[in-house]
Amino acid sequence: MRMYQDERRLDFHALGREIKRKREAKGWTQEYLAQLVDRTPRSIMYFENRGQHPSLNTFYQIVTLLDISVDQFFYPDRQNGESDCRQHINRMLNSMDQKELAIMEATAEGIKRARETEGA
Repeated sequence: MRMYQDERRLDFHALGREIKRKREAKGWTQEYLAQLVDRTPRSIMYFENRGQHPSLNTFYQIVTLLDISVDQFFYPDRQNGESDCRQHINRMLNSMDQKELAIMEATAEGIKRARETEGA
């Protein structure tokens, strides 16, 4: 009797691209991130560009240092029906500081008021 085996695999390429994006947004080099997680710069390059899987501990260190939410990579079908555009905007917002978020909030409020004015 053959047991059911789950064939799902994590495609680490998308997550590697997110690691690179977040690292660069912080102004960190591969060398600096490698020092923080006790790996070689070549390892970081392989994670980012070749989709190589790090150890669980290294993975945890990287995503927590870079504040990466992994749900979108682990559960791509559970994105609450959000469009790709909304997910992209959410990722961009998550990378902004408080000053940048205040600008985005004021922009959204301005669009909302303009829409209400048009409908009146």
